[in-house]
Amino acid sequence: MAQHKKYDYRIVEQEKSWAAEITRRASAKKTVISKRQDGFDSEAAARAWAEAELKVFLANLQARNQREAKKRGE
Repeated sequence: MAQHKKYDYRIVEQEKSWAAEITRRASAKKTVISKRQDGFDSEAAARAWAEAELKVFLANLQARNQREAKKRGE
């Protein structure tokens, strides 16, 4: 069985611009867009934003999980 990342990003080309999406695998068949930014001039700019934003997104998620775990422990 293949292992996939739960959170990832994808770059989508629109008519004359690019969009970046932070995605989450909800199930084996369903993918949910957690965050989206469009209007980039190039694919490289969209990819740079997506990589940086994914790091921030995962850091915030990890901090939230730690706060919730602390609440459950009390």
